Amino acid sequence: MTVLVFLDSAFPDGRPADAGVPQLMINDLGVTRGDGIFESLLAVDGVPRKPDAHLDRMASSAQLLELEIPPRTAWERAIATALALHTEAETAGSTGRAAVKLVVTRGVEGAGTPTAWVQVTPASDASRQRSEGIRVLLLDRGYDSLAAARAPWLLLGAKTLSYAVNMAALRYARQNGADDAIFTSSDGKVLEGPTSTVVLARERDGVRTLLTPERKSGILAGTTQDALFRAAEAAGWELGYGPLVPEDLFAADGVWLASSIRLLVPVRSIDGRELPFSEVLNTELTKLADAAL
Repeated sequence: MTVLVFLDSAFPDGRPADAGVPQLMINDLGVTRGDGIFESLLAVDGVPRKPDAHLDRMASSAQLLELEIPPRTAWERAIATALALHTEAETAGSTGRAAVKLVVTRGVEGAGTPTAWVQVTPASDASRQRSEGIRVLLLDRGYDSLAAARAPWLLLGAKTLSYAVNMAALRYARQNGADDAIFTSSDGKVLEGPTSTVVLARERDGVRTLLTPERKSGILAGTTQDALFRAAEAAGWELGYGPLVPEDLFAADGVWLASSIRLLVPVRSIDGRELPFSEVLNTELTKLADAAL
């Protein structure tokens, strides 16, 4: 079941639409050129998780693309409408977890008006990956860690609709016996997953630290990672922000991929090489992430 609500100035709370019939113009620039941005967030029992963080990141992406998008209040109302409709339509046995996708394109070519909508679907079940972990491949992203500053037109750090490379990386990983991937830069730095942020934990001389790659390398700011870090810092963890290299992953006490829908998923092996895994540590960080969100 998919709920679809368009942001429309004539409908303050959003305009519900039938997701089962065509809704976009064929010459919408989001379709023809991937010119647009999106966000994905989790909702539980009709309540969105960290919507402000996602709306902030959407505004940042829009600024990088020089894309005019509807105001925050319009998004908030459309999200509320879509979640209310989804809750009404939920069937018996539903988990109450929903994936909320916010999309805005540059609109129909020549019109000068963006196309924006909220889409709500049942969230995929990631409980097995969260408990058992995943296998990951390291894949070269094809640019160095300084590219974001040197070439801002690459839009590194923006969550754009141009996700063909990310999806190709996931297909490649699965075709080669893995579940997911972690991108590295051409100069050997750890970046991010195709749809996730990398987090690692280590303890040295009694000091426990969570680390994630540095954002200036052109990675997307992770909302789940940020929420986890805030909760972990309050619980006494130290925080670090790279730069990281692959050997840091192998030397860590644990590695996770953090994302809005799956939340925190432990990485059990990289390129076929087993990683340390602690059930106690995984449970602790999972609880911190869940509570923070």
